[in-house]
Amino acid sequence: MEKQWYTISVYSENHVGLLNRISGIFLKRHINIESLNVSKSEIEGVSKFTIVVFTTEDWTRKIVGQIEKQIEVIKAYYHTDDETIYQESALFKIASHLLFDERQIQNIIKESNAQIVTVNREFFALAKTGRRHEIDEMHDALEPYGIMQFVRSGRIAVTKATMPISEILQEFQEN
Repeated sequence: MEKQWYTISVYSENHVGLLNRISGIFLKRHINIESLNVSKSEIEGVSKFTIVVFTTEDWTRKIVGQIEKQIEVIKAYYHTDDETIYQESALFKIASHLLFDERQIQNIIKESNAQIVTVNREFFALAKTGRRHEIDEMHDALEPYGIMQFVRSGRIAVTKATMPISEILQEFQEN
């Protein structure tokens, strides 16, 4: 089977230790978690884990099955990139003098559709939202000028198709 990117969505109750157990499932199989985001879901009291992996569908299916065996997990799904709408965010901290001294910096900001978040005497901060490769391209373009700090979020994603989780979560909330 061919490896590809999968987004795993895990809906769960918010309990201490669940993240550790979920990461252990990946560790046992020597599969790296490329991106991880945890947030509240559309139903109060239910968290959503968004996990990105690069592996085969067979391994992804097995992992999702193991995740669903965790007591606090309500339901887990996996999807390919074509089946999801997804974004990542990044912040770049750059020396302020470059904004004025290096004309190319302004072009990079404009071409990348990035936003200047703050400017002071020592540095300015840029925010970029987009696909992973878009953020990588911006990073590569800025790197020769010197990046003081860089941070990237985990993937956030919603599915293109209707998810049956809404009905499951509604039942969960009523109980």
